Amino acid sequence: FVETLPVLRRVPDAEAAAVAASLEHYLTTLSEDRLPLLGRHAVHDVAFRVVGTGSVGTRSYVVLLLDHRGEPLVLQVKEARASVLLPHLVTAGFEAPPVDHEGRRVVVGQKRMQVVSDILLGWTTVEGRPFQVRQFRNRKGSVDPAALSADQIDDYGRMTGALLARAHSHSADPRLISGYCGKNDELDEAIATFAVTYADRTEADHAELVAGIRSGKVAAETGV
Repeated sequence: FVETLPVLRRVPDAEAAAVAASLEHYLTTLSEDRLPLLGRHAVHDVAFRVVGTGSVGTRSYVVLLLDHRGEPLVLQVKEARASVLLPHLVTAGFEAPPVDHEGRRVVVGQKRMQVVSDILLGWTTVEGRPFQVRQFRNRKGSVDPAALSADQIDDYGRMTGALLARAHSHSADPRLISGYCGKNDELDEAIATFAVTYADRTEADHAELVAGIRSGKVAAETGV
């Protein structure tokens, strides 16, 4: 890996060795038909890579593996933390389910809810911390709603809503979810109100951050 600060940086040899060693346990979490692919590769390099805003503060490594012909395979070894919903379960009257490994919890949830899951999705432990492992693909795309017409925004909302609903239907009995949603528009209105309120809060928070940077109260590196 080529160090490109602040996004990608080298790690001490001991830290890199711990990450590489953790892949042995990771292999035990994969189905047997995946093992020949990884068996043809060996660890060549390890680096620390900054992740997105949703995972700020978590440890995330990229591991470069090469086969006998020098063909690369890059894995991401990303720290898995407890669900952000966990503290609210008791308040809502639910019992917190036992979790033996946060990486396993994340992986099982992804496999259950995604239409097509990463064939190399698994989990491991690095220096006592739970991690999930997956193929590294920096191919996230996005749509700018500001560039869409009214009809396109309507279609965009319907498609994203359908995909989200499909994922949630795999998380529990869809009949229970349908019964909870009901047949009137009460839930629809509640979700729409929440979305608009959340958007207003996001804009206000961002404006406050920008103001803090301009005034010098908040240190920030721009243009990254």
